[in-house]
Amino acid sequence: MENNNATITPQKRTLIFLCMVVSGIASSTLSTAMTTALPNLVEYFCVSTSIGQWATSGYSLAMGMVMPLTAFLITRFPTKKLYLTGIGSFIVGLLLSIFAGNFAFMMIGRILQACGNGILMSAAQVIILTVYPAEKKGTMMGTYGLATTAAPIIAPTIAGLMIDAFGWKSIFWLVLVIMCISFVISAFVFEDVLELQDKKFDVISFIESIFAFGGITLGIGNISSFGLISIQAGLPLVAGIVVCVLFVLRQCGLDKPFLDVKILSNRNYAVSVISSMVLYLVMMGSSVMMPLYVQDVMGYSAAVSGLVTLPGSLATAVVSPFAGRMYDKMGIKKIFVIGSVALVISNIGMFFLSMSTPLWAAAVLNVIRNIAIGSLMMPLLTWGTTNVSFQKVADASSLLTSFRTIAGSIGSAVFVGIMTTVSANSAAAYGDQALMHGMNVSFLWMTVGALVLLAISIFAVKSKTRSFHLFCPAAFSGRFHTCCTLISI
Repeated sequence: MENNNATITPQKRTLIFLCMVVSGIASSTLSTAMTTALPNLVEYFCVSTSIGQWATSGYSLAMGMVMPLTAFLITRFPTKKLYLTGIGSFIVGLLLSIFAGNFAFMMIGRILQACGNGILMSAAQVIILTVYPAEKKGTMMGTYGLATTAAPIIAPTIAGLMIDAFGWKSIFWLVLVIMCISFVISAFVFEDVLELQDKKFDVISFIESIFAFGGITLGIGNISSFGLISIQAGLPLVAGIVVCVLFVLRQCGLDKPFLDVKILSNRNYAVSVISSMVLYLVMMGSSVMMPLYVQDVMGYSAAVSGLVTLPGSLATAVVSPFAGRMYDKMGIKKIFVIGSVALVISNIGMFFLSMSTPLWAAAVLNVIRNIAIGSLMMPLLTWGTTNVSFQKVADASSLLTSFRTIAGSIGSAVFVGIMTTVSANSAAAYGDQALMHGMNVSFLWMTVGALVLLAISIFAVKSKTRSFHLFCPAAFSGRFHTCCTLISI
């Protein structure tokens, strides 16, 4: 894959970018919009909260599982057809969710939406990183961050207002209209801007990627409901880890890998992957917990929940493009440290909230958290992918997005599980305050995640970063050493 910024006119490039932003905003909105609708879904389908939360975490799981496939699709199929296929898959998923008679069909629709969004997001990132010159990559990725970062955070606010006014299905109807319009416009505007590669589809690698990513996420997600020592959690977790090792070994042994995991040997890229995973873990956890805090703990409506998160959502929308420009000027180090500190402050603040604390305090803390997320999400991805060659941008983008998306699904499941478990175990001691105590403990663990991110920003990121390998020169002596080093990451 070559840098095509010289073969496409600025006008055409801008039109394609606008199409990607519009469809990206619409598709990314539904990754978190259902967090606000969770209480309504639980009541509508008569399922438990632990099952209902899979409308969000299951979406992230499916999206993470399809990401390794997108690296192959982007380099094998024409850009325009692939992008329109992604929009089409999303539209079919929306229709299934709207007319679902039970939670199972609802989840089938969510999975199709996730697959479509995975294709759209991965393709858009590769297109931006390929057709724009180096000095504009950060700015354009930051602007696109309005779709992939700001939209999911703004979504709960919009969803809360729409749910109270028109019901939870209105969210799907709104996105359906936008995606249909986006499909028509993209059909006229899009071009095949990425060059194709001669890669064969490796069925075994694809199956391994599904079982690896799916098993790990499903196992961790079931820990909150069944415990670690259980068939429901332990079996898929162990199976996922084993298959993941087999997947890595197979990719290292292929001349043209299904997903080139060897790019993790680049130190800066590996750090960006780990950092993005921790960030997404905390981000998705807080996005699920905030509506539960306002509605279930404090007893307010979905509309109030949306209003509480609105200031933070607007802050993210403002910060994301600005963060991209700052990245282009000063690099990743300073942005990373400042954003991590803000994330620690916001989460530890939520730990000290009580039933008597006014809602505006939670809203302020949410603003700080969203500013941190908006300043970190796209700069980390841009920094990581610019450390690999153009031929590997699709693999780098897909691998990073896959890992961080799975981390997000884990965060949604684990932090809700912490709140539920702690609340149940402390009911006798805390009484009516038990749910609040569970929420406090959940945010305390998010603070731990934010501290890990801060440590990475201080000790693992250099002021003047450059590409070099994580493993010693001896590791170059053979595939076995390379694979073992990658697995250890």
